[in-house]
Amino acid sequence: MVPSAVKTRISVVILAIGFAGEVVCLAQNAQVGTWRLNEARSKLSPSGPKDTKIVYETVGDAVRVTVDGVERDGKRTHNEWIGKFNGRDYPVTGDPNSDMRSYTRIDDRTLGLNIRKGGDDIISGRIQISPNGKTCTVTVRGADPTGKKFRSVSVYDRQ
Repeated sequence: MVPSAVKTRISVVILAIGFAGEVVCLAQNAQVGTWRLNEARSKLSPSGPKDTKIVYETVGDAVRVTVDGVERDGKRTHNEWIGKFNGRDYPVTGDPNSDMRSYTRIDDRTLGLNIRKGGDDIISGRIQISPNGKTCTVTVRGADPTGKKFRSVSVYDRQ
């Protein structure tokens, strides 16, 4: 029979290891968390979405990116991507303007982003987390569904 003091110590050690693991994972994935678009600090394209929320969450050894927003015409949007930050294309669901997305880890706080439709690159950019981890800046260039070129800088605040 194991004394209760030993059981308590074992429980504390297990909790500490679990907490340390979470801290390491979050340090390796600065993007993990919920981000809300700060329209006042952003330079959006005229056709760009507004009131956007992005959630990055770990799913096993992958990451799920869920984007919810509102288009300029008021239509709600929702899309999801599950993959790894390894530069490979993974499918996007729920986005009529794209079917594949890839993220490439550049450093601890920066990701490269490529969005494709039917094998064609339509948007590319970078996602940069501020040193304090409170701001995410997404800078992209591409073409809208009508072929008009745009550049957009979206600033998100960690929630």
